[in-house]
Amino acid sequence: MLSLYWFLPLVLLGALIGTAGLRRYALSNSLIDIPNARSSHVLPTPRGGGVAIVFSYLFGVLVLALMGFVEWRVTWGIVVPGALVAVVGFLDDHGHIPARWRLLGHFTAAIIAMSLLNGLPAIHFFGMAVDFGWAGYLLGSVYLVWLLNLYNFMDGIDGLASMQAIFVCLGGALLYALCGYTSFVWGPVTLAFAVAGFLYWNFPPARIFMGDAGSGFLGITLGFLSLQAAWVSPELLWGWLILLGVFIVDATCTLLVRLFKGDRVYEAHRSHAYQFASRQYRSHSVVSWAVTGINVVWLLPIAVVVALGKIDGFTGLLVAYVPLILLALRFKAGQRES
Repeated sequence: MLSLYWFLPLVLLGALIGTAGLRRYALSNSLIDIPNARSSHVLPTPRGGGVAIVFSYLFGVLVLALMGFVEWRVTWGIVVPGALVAVVGFLDDHGHIPARWRLLGHFTAAIIAMSLLNGLPAIHFFGMAVDFGWAGYLLGSVYLVWLLNLYNFMDGIDGLASMQAIFVCLGGALLYALCGYTSFVWGPVTLAFAVAGFLYWNFPPARIFMGDAGSGFLGITLGFLSLQAAWVSPELLWGWLILLGVFIVDATCTLLVRLFKGDRVYEAHRSHAYQFASRQYRSHSVVSWAVTGINVVWLLPIAVVVALGKIDGFTGLLVAYVPLILLALRFKAGQRES
């Protein structure tokens, strides 16, 4: 156990140093995000730093498997799909890839992940267990693809996606610990340390952006970890979905409102609630810290109560999500800019 406490800082250090190297690479190769009408930043900024998270975490999870802290089936379920999504994102960061090919890569990664995870376990609704059978592979794949894409959509201001990932990972580890499944905490905790190394460079004002490689990798990896939790305990899935609530609600509300209004949802935009909020308060850090506050004060306690089986999971999800939906609509999620 002592070796793990030395190992985790090494994961953080790897991401920290790796991001510094990627920043130099981006500057020397003109891999720069130039502000435009759809941007939430005003200064040209290097991008692609999320690759450091990918390498640091994949190295970390392989070491965990070698040490016997993570099953090899779970390890490959993280490594193979995550690496595939990261490669697609890396290529897209360097040159545009048509959406249909990106989507093909995403679904391929999701199907691989669901195959290694053996589909979905029975999901509990109001005391009833619903077994989706083979349909669970499809539902799980759609969930993973949506989560990896929404994570890309939500990575639009400094620090937000990184702080969200750290919260979800540490929150998920806390749920495992409180429910007595301490052997499962190391996967999410290691990811939190990898993201923390990157956050040093991404904290407002950001000196480098995550890029599609990093955001897509975080999305599918967090999705996989949440579905793995469902196999450990049905209540834990609901807990993880609650922890992911801010990103799921903002991205989904924005998509649905834009569909209802007849907008071209595949076009770039900056109409997410968090983007309206950052413009209203003229600060990325205010919004990123506000989201963290909502996570800690509101979502985490509900997730704990659900994970411990004190209330039904779906009921807890509704309690957690309804105020988030109202808040997203209050900040004009999906509306056109004036």
